[in-house]
Amino acid sequence: MKKLMNDPERIVSSFLDGLVAANGTLIQRLEGTDVIVRRSSPPQKVGLVSGGGSGHEPAHAGYVGKGMLDAAVAGEVFTSPGADQFFAAIQAADQGEGVLLLIKNYNGDVMNGEMAQEMAEAEGIKTEMVIINDDVAVNDPDQRRGIAGTVLVQKITGALAETGASLQDAKRIAEKTVSRVRSMSVALTPCTLPAVAQPSFDLAEDEMEVGIGIHGERGMDRREVASSEKTAQLLLESVLKEIPSAAPLALLINGMGSTPLMEQHVFANDVIKQLDRDIQHTYVGDYMTSLDMAGVSLTLLAVDDELSSYLQAPVHTVQWTQC
Repeated sequence: MKKLMNDPERIVSSFLDGLVAANGTLIQRLEGTDVIVRRSSPPQKVGLVSGGGSGHEPAHAGYVGKGMLDAAVAGEVFTSPGADQFFAAIQAADQGEGVLLLIKNYNGDVMNGEMAQEMAEAEGIKTEMVIINDDVAVNDPDQRRGIAGTVLVQKITGALAETGASLQDAKRIAEKTVSRVRSMSVALTPCTLPAVAQPSFDLAEDEMEVGIGIHGERGMDRREVASSEKTAQLLLESVLKEIPSAAPLALLINGMGSTPLMEQHVFANDVIKQLDRDIQHTYVGDYMTSLDMAGVSLTLLAVDDELSSYLQAPVHTVQWTQC
């Protein structure tokens, strides 16, 4: 077994401390918790909270700040945060206008988020929850996982919330975005789980895993490694089935953790050449990773004037800054 550089029992807490140490003008750690919150927020603003297991950096703590999240909860690696942690984030984000939880569709995240909502309601804090399920690799929409499309939901909802919108309007825009965003991923290597220093699954050098999740889950199909061009075609075929044919698009190409930016942009070019659609926004980089996994995910969002305007709105977080 390879010797680890960091103690896996403390790596999440150490990561949060390091993130704050490097970005203390933007964010702070809520004392006694694994919650990252904004340094400052406009008064009487609806609060936005997201979170989940760690290992997906920069999600979600990297998106706390102006124009996105007010608080992010970090569980242990690939493990849902407890309800008490979500509740602490809700309390920190609440300014009297209520709090919206943006939760990826994993059983633990949803269950603990709902328990935190009950705790908040008992304290008189209004809450709503929107569940994100953009992964088309899973056929049943109710079982679909939340993956990289989550970041676009956070960006759009955060931009609206910054304008002083109500809790119900923030929920409306989040649900609208969820209904229009679809994603799918492919892995060339599995990720390495810190606690055991072992890969999450076995994959031969000439194989790729299609339709993987972000927690090291096996995909829906395993096949011989294909070129970037053919991989783009494969993912587009699945994602485009659920995107309105006439809608302009936002495109997000996401690295899974150890895919070089050079390769991400090669893949982005292959996707754009094959799409032959009105692409109004393009994002390429590591937005929602799976530790050190090599691979990419493709996200398409069918935009209209409203969604497009919020994608273009100013944002200032550790990971995403846009004037």
